[in-house]
Amino acid sequence: METLRGRDVVRKLVRRLAALIALGAAALIIATLATAHRGNPALYPPVGPVVAAFVVSNGYHSGIAVRREALSDAGRRQGLAALTMIASRFSAYDWIEIGYGEAEFYRSVPTVAAMSLTVALRALFRPGNAAVLHVAGLTQPPPVAFPDAEMVRLQLSDAGFLRLAGQLDHSFAPASSGLPADELGRGLYGPSLFFRATGTFHAFHLCNHWVASMLDAAGVPTAPVFDTVTQGLLLDLRWRAGATRPAPEGTMPNGSG
Repeated sequence: METLRGRDVVRKLVRRLAALIALGAAALIIATLATAHRGNPALYPPVGPVVAAFVVSNGYHSGIAVRREALSDAGRRQGLAALTMIASRFSAYDWIEIGYGEAEFYRSVPTVAAMSLTVALRALFRPGNAAVLHVAGLTQPPPVAFPDAEMVRLQLSDAGFLRLAGQLDHSFAPASSGLPADELGRGLYGPSLFFRATGTFHAFHLCNHWVASMLDAAGVPTAPVFDTVTQGLLLDLRWRAGATRPAPEGTMPNGSG
């Protein structure tokens, strides 16, 4: 008799757990659909000239990489002081990769192995965390520069890229000296530097959300809830935006920008 009662208790617990899991999954789906951005069909998919953009992920962090010449041109055409400064600062490199993160966490955690739970929780949940941008110069296309990274490639319209550039320029906080971007010192790898970013970093504004906001400005459909993790961001871009995996060995198709 006691054995049967015990089995009944276990069955009830299992049913309750299954119900909670189903409820959580339903809530996630509803939140994802309710907050998804459909994109701007006037900007994306592109018609006419295109600019290539890569979203690069090391598994827990993502960034966006574009040609330095494209950033320089957008800065010149729109009078974007920060981008013009960045393009000049990295004039020796063909590509520029930019990532966003919490100031202390980003600068002290170059790999997953270096991650501290205390620092991670503080970065996610403490109000008012300062944010930084990490800018790296690349001599080769992203697929060659980051052979072990996960990444997708997007073709942006010229008008869409100009809007992305404007959003990117706004992400750089000006320096007290009057310079359009506040340089904070050496970056994590290769020829790279940290710059102070506008806004604050928190659980609802992570690196992936920042990347998604750049692409959203270019008219690309994004889903903030789904894009919270890098795997979700890349899957979302492949599924809804038609992003593709890079060509082998970094070869670039014609008209890639």
